[in-house]
Amino acid sequence: MTTIAPGGAATPIGLAGGATAMTADGPGRVAVATRGGYFVVDVAARRATRVAVADHDDVDFTAIARRGDGRLVLGSADGTVYTLSSDTAVGASLKIFARVDGLVTQGDTAVVLDRGQTSVTSLNTDGTSAEHALRAGEGATTMAADPNGRVLVADTRGGELLVYGVDPLMLRQRYPVPDAPYGLTASGGKKSGLAWVAQTATNTVVGYDLATGIPVEKVRYRTVQQPNTLAFDDTSGTLYVVSGTGGGVQMIPGAAQ
Repeated sequence: MTTIAPGGAATPIGLAGGATAMTADGPGRVAVATRGGYFVVDVAARRATRVAVADHDDVDFTAIARRGDGRLVLGSADGTVYTLSSDTAVGASLKIFARVDGLVTQGDTAVVLDRGQTSVTSLNTDGTSAEHALRAGEGATTMAADPNGRVLVADTRGGELLVYGVDPLMLRQRYPVPDAPYGLTASGGKKSGLAWVAQTATNTVVGYDLATGIPVEKVRYRTVQQPNTLAFDDTSGTLYVVSGTGGGVQMIPGAAQ
C-alpha cells in the first residue's frame, strides 16, 4: 500500500502476500485484509504488522470492517463472513453468500455486499445469521458507510445511487447517476456532509447532499482516468481520487466547499 502526505509525497509500505481490502481502524491506523489474516498498518510510522486468523491460513479474505464494539469482521471469496471474538480468533461464521465483495459497519451492525447476487444483507450482532437481505439495483458494485448511519451503494449497471438505513435495513433513497457510477465515499459529520460518487465513464466525481431525502448535486469535478476509489479527509477537507488504470492519485482540497 502507499501513504500520501499532505504535501503529496507518496511512501510505499510493503505487505507480504498482497492485500484485497482496507478499512480505517482508529486514529492513524488502517486494517488491510490478506490471505489467512490481515495487516494493521501504523500510517505515521509506515509500519505494517501481520495478524494471522487462527486455523484460517488458506482463507482468501476479500473484505474487512471494524464494528462499534471493536470486533473485526472479515469476508471471504467463498461467501463466508467471519466475526472475530479477539484479534486472532473467529467467534462466529456465516456462509450464505456467493462472495463477500464488500463489508461496512454502522455501530455493531455489519452489512455485506454480494455482487453476484447484487444484494445487501445486514447481520445480527452475533454474526450467526442474516437480519435482512435486499436486492441492490441491477448490478451493485461498491458500498460505503456515512456518518449519519446510512449505507451508500453504487448500482453501476442500473446507473443509480442507492441509500440504505440499517435499523432495519431499508432502501431510503435512490437517485439516477449516469455514466457508470462506481467509487463511493462520504464526508462531513452528522446531519451534514456529502455523498461522493465517481462516474467512471466520464472521469467525474459528484458530491450529493442527502439531507432533504432526495440527493441534491452540490459540486462536480473532473478527475483522473477511471476514478475507481474515493476517500475523504474531513480534517483537511481534501477529497482523494484514485485511478484504477495507473493514472495516479488526485487530491482536491476544499472539495466540499
